[in-house]
Amino acid sequence: MINFGDAVKLFFHNYANFNGRASRSMYWWVVLFIAIVSAACGIIGAISGSDSLYKFLIGAFSLAVLVPNLAISVRRMHDIGKGGGWIFISLIPVIGSIWFLVLSLTPGEPFDNRFGPVPTATPQKY
Repeated sequence: MINFGDAVKLFFHNYANFNGRASRSMYWWVVLFIAIVSAACGIIGAISGSDSLYKFLIGAFSLAVLVPNLAISVRRMHDIGKGGGWIFISLIPVIGSIWFLVLSLTPGEPFDNRFGPVPTATPQKY
């Protein structure tokens, strides 16, 4: 299991890497990181009293993590043996988001698959 800091470092290191696999722990640590930063943007916007500051901060952050978020989602699908196109299931209203959540929570295949070896507990070099 990877820790929070290593997961975030690998998230940005593999900025546009759509190959390989991402473990459940790595994916969910990144989801937590994105939620924390989004909440911090909201708090900063609320403290400043400026709605436009919040919109700017959240927009800039969302744009900065768009590609790496797509990449880690694709690698997460690879870990369970599904193709990267499965991330688009979330575009189906309501049921698609639930289905993607279930897929994201599914344990990865415990053996090497067509997308690569099992993600190790120790992170690769940054």
